[in-house]
Amino acid sequence: MGWYRKRTLGGILQEAAKRWGEREAFSFNGERWTYTQFNDETNRVAKALIALGVQPGEHVALWMTNRPEWLFLMFAIARVGGCIVPLNTRYRTDDVAYTVTQSRSGTLISLDRSGPVDYQGMLMESMPSIEQTATGLKVENYPDLKRLVVLGELRLPNATGWEAFIAAGASISDDTLQARADAVDPDSLMMLAYTSGTTGNPKGVMHSHQPIRSTHERAQVMGYTRDEVHMNYLPLFHIYAFSEIVMMSVLCGSRHVMMDMFDAEKALDLAAAEGATVLHGFEAHWLDLLTAQERHARQLKVRIGTLPSGVESTIPIAERVQDTFCPTISGFGMSESWAYVSVNNPLHTREQRVHASGYPMNDYEFRVVNVETGVEQPIDEAGELWVRGYAVMKGYWDKPEATRETIDAEGWLHTGDMAKLRADGHLVFLGRYKDMLKVGGENVSPAEVEAYLRKMPEVMDAAVVAYPDPRLAEVPVAFVILKAGQSVSGDDLINRMKGKIASYKIPRHVIFTEGYPMTSSGKIRKIELRAQAKTLLG
Repeated sequence: MGWYRKRTLGGILQEAAKRWGEREAFSFNGERWTYTQFNDETNRVAKALIALGVQPGEHVALWMTNRPEWLFLMFAIARVGGCIVPLNTRYRTDDVAYTVTQSRSGTLISLDRSGPVDYQGMLMESMPSIEQTATGLKVENYPDLKRLVVLGELRLPNATGWEAFIAAGASISDDTLQARADAVDPDSLMMLAYTSGTTGNPKGVMHSHQPIRSTHERAQVMGYTRDEVHMNYLPLFHIYAFSEIVMMSVLCGSRHVMMDMFDAEKALDLAAAEGATVLHGFEAHWLDLLTAQERHARQLKVRIGTLPSGVESTIPIAERVQDTFCPTISGFGMSESWAYVSVNNPLHTREQRVHASGYPMNDYEFRVVNVETGVEQPIDEAGELWVRGYAVMKGYWDKPEATRETIDAEGWLHTGDMAKLRADGHLVFLGRYKDMLKVGGENVSPAEVEAYLRKMPEVMDAAVVAYPDPRLAEVPVAFVILKAGQSVSGDDLINRMKGKIASYKIPRHVIFTEGYPMTSSGKIRKIELRAQAKTLLG
């Protein structure tokens, strides 16, 4: 055991079922599951994965909206020793092809469709041929993919439907499953969390089962008990919902009310009906919740919320939330650090919870460093935040150079974020040094969008910057230089990106220009482009 008992994601649900068997674990669209039922369904899915041929250490990509099967797969993949690769449901053909291929996923499990979004249709478009071989599938454009499962109407040739997938698992014994579960190393890969970087394509952040400790300690810091009722409308492919709602609930024996997507009106109606005690979200979610509550006030039992605050644009929203809903807990985290590495607690003052980002968690160290000199900054002086701790990522999957650029030889994660430490010990997140956009809580790499625009025949160059948005905090704007003699409208360029890349990545405006303001070293001065965008777009 050592100082801390190491646990696995698959194991914590088994423990929860033993401890809280008949307590409700979660609900979805009016249907409810106890912890016993949750664990039993997870076992059925885990056996199906073994029968399908999923091997220990295999990467299993999951592309579906919030639904019960997502939860069963989340714990089942871990239980059989696999590594879950959650795919953003706003990905489109090119996004998903890159991520599944770069992660070298051997299995892909996808929802057929959700409303107007045809996930299986996009897969069919990106998979011109799927052949059955003696060693698994041979899928064009996906060299490592051997197994395909579809939840819903099956249209992909040689793929496996969900019912057949589950039925095959009946041949796997309880002893076989338990042996696989017992063999899982807590230090092995549990998740590849893809996050947009500043150098183009998304990077797979490698995490073991170690963050279970971080999540459990945070539950105690926040004062969560088994009587909590979390509203779960955040996407499960993000660490926020994965860790702070689902893992948190299982560790505490509480329950969550799951929605397939965020809708503020429906979320508050459900919160009132279900007696929700905890709400979560970034400023965009809370702004919509505030608007919905002001439009039609509900009688709520919410006692606490999570709202990462400290950035100037977030503070006014956070202040309104305290008066309209409940006290909120702020914190700082990123995919590379696993959720929050600093966090407030309910006893901190309103000013601390709204204007700052909490204290470092146990066994984490922070440094705020001058980016020019590398010298540690004094109290209340801004610099780049460096973080070191046990649950910091193992690195970026198959990107050793990017890993070395981000984690130094002494184990410090260079976040690329601007922060300061206050005299009261609180961290304050001030923004990003890295050229990154945060669109309604989604990371957007300008370099990725710029590269996509440059592939268009009329485009010579492109520079993407953030433009303020009252709801999403910021949205992308593209400054485009056309090739000599070429002509195209901004709307045309935008329309070509629809259905190909996630909608939040697509620029809301295109501004044509003859050139960019440059530094003496030849870099674009994006701070000036942001100022131009504000002037030109009002």
